[in-house]
Amino acid sequence: MKSPGGNNHSDPVSEFILLGFPCTWEIQILLFSLFSVIYVLTLTGNLCIICTVWWDHHLHTPMYILLANFSFLEIWYVTSTVPNMLANFLSETRTISFSGCFLQFYFFFSMGTTEAFFLCTMAFDRYLAICRPLHYPTVMTVQCCIRMGAGCWVCGFSSFVLPVYLISQLPFCGPNTIDHFLCDPGPLMKLSCLPAPATEIICAIFNSVIIFSTFLFITSSYTLVIRAVLRVPSAEGRRKAFSTCGSHLAVVSLFFGSIMVMYVSPTAGNPAGFQKIKIVTLFYSVMTPLFNPLIYSLQNKEVKAALRKLFRIIRIGQRQPLKN
Repeated sequence: MKSPGGNNHSDPVSEFILLGFPCTWEIQILLFSLFSVIYVLTLTGNLCIICTVWWDHHLHTPMYILLANFSFLEIWYVTSTVPNMLANFLSETRTISFSGCFLQFYFFFSMGTTEAFFLCTMAFDRYLAICRPLHYPTVMTVQCCIRMGAGCWVCGFSSFVLPVYLISQLPFCGPNTIDHFLCDPGPLMKLSCLPAPATEIICAIFNSVIIFSTFLFITSSYTLVIRAVLRVPSAEGRRKAFSTCGSHLAVVSLFFGSIMVMYVSPTAGNPAGFQKIKIVTLFYSVMTPLFNPLIYSLQNKEVKAALRKLFRIIRIGQRQPLKN
């Protein structure tokens, strides 16, 4: 007997169909154009921050080194999903191989976890700078910052090895249609031929531990930061501290607000829930990497000044006549 997706139930699945956003061809082209522009803007914005931090020696401090790492992460985070989504807008089959699906699953969630760890590290950096300013130069050295950044990458890419392995070992024998634009664990486990409560529980525990532990660490750090800022006697000092922390809090709110709606609220059991999952995933996987460089550059005077100097030098270099 054949499934609606066209696979025989006795044969193992060798590829999946990412349903994405089913609509008319004209809307597909419109969405392709829209997300192409968003993707290019995201790459450009984050590359500008990386180049600015690398070029301006005044920004070679732990705070901006972490920011450059974060922008580098955002480039690969959005690249793990958007190019494949753009290809599917123009494709009639919308297929992805079994191994390609789980590679996307691994890299997307590993980079999302790495982003949570980086937000923790950036919150700790602001806590030390504002609450322990005398200890900051000795504790948060450039070497320490590099080690913490490396730790974020290693921990992020180690965290999802077990969930990805467990889900990949489930029996998939059809149907093979994923009602999503990426390989997400929830829709994937729905396609398993046999129920896997143990795997579902382990994945839920992993998600909950990572989300809530990092979120509580960040909120605790910024609670202490806000208390310290409110004690600053100078209005200018308070304004500068709030301006620096405000951009971090905005990014934290965008990221954790969307993933909590995605992975904590019970929406996966009905069609409306699947549509909500796609919209929320689209927001935190595509829109937040676009907003983050805007938030950091618009809220930070040093970054804005460095960007202006860099663009001015580039323009002057372009105007110089070529020497024979």
